Amino acid sequence: MKPKTHHSILEDVIAVFMASIFVSLGIYLFSECGLLTGGTAGIAVLLTHVTPFSFGQIFFVVNVPFYYLAYRRMGTRFTLNTFVSVSLVSFISDYFRIFLQFEYVNPVFASVVGGLCIGMGILIMFRHVSSLGGLGVLSLFMQDRFGISAGKFQMVVDIGIVGVGYFLVPLPLLLTSILGAFALNIVIALNHKPGRYQIN
Repeated sequence: MKPKTHHSILEDVIAVFMASIFVSLGIYLFSECGLLTGGTAGIAVLLTHVTPFSFGQIFFVVNVPFYYLAYRRMGTRFTLNTFVSVSLVSFISDYFRIFLQFEYVNPVFASVVGGLCIGMGILIMFRHVSSLGGLGVLSLFMQDRFGISAGKFQMVVDIGIVGVGYFLVPLPLLLTSILGAFALNIVIALNHKPGRYQIN
């Protein structure tokens, strides 16, 4: 019998929902401490400092241009799964505090645990032919096309995005945010390597 090479639609739906919960929890922990993150999520967080829109609203819009690249390079399935992932994270992140509130969160704890949660969520999405869109699409394309580690590529870009936060947040929070970016991307770098869980 030929081994099954793809997850079923039901498996994708369940996995993408779980992954979106992980990512939204991580973003919520970051937001509780005013931390920054990388990727299009990081861009959305930065824009919440200078616009009246919520994270979810900005995150959804920022990802729109990347769907074309996703469709051209990764295919219909990846594009649809990514659209669902981005939509869920956009919605859940804006309403997470309805279900969970903290009196106090240590910023270092939030950066590490939040980063690990987001990293695990992204890893699940990768393994179910999905992503958080934006730079996630670009990093998967770089890995698929040129063999560059998705985690390492995204780590470099993420640190650059967080670096922009130098002009928006105090230095201690900026350094803690970089720790969170490292925690996030180390999960991907250690668990998602070229040759494993390929898109096609």
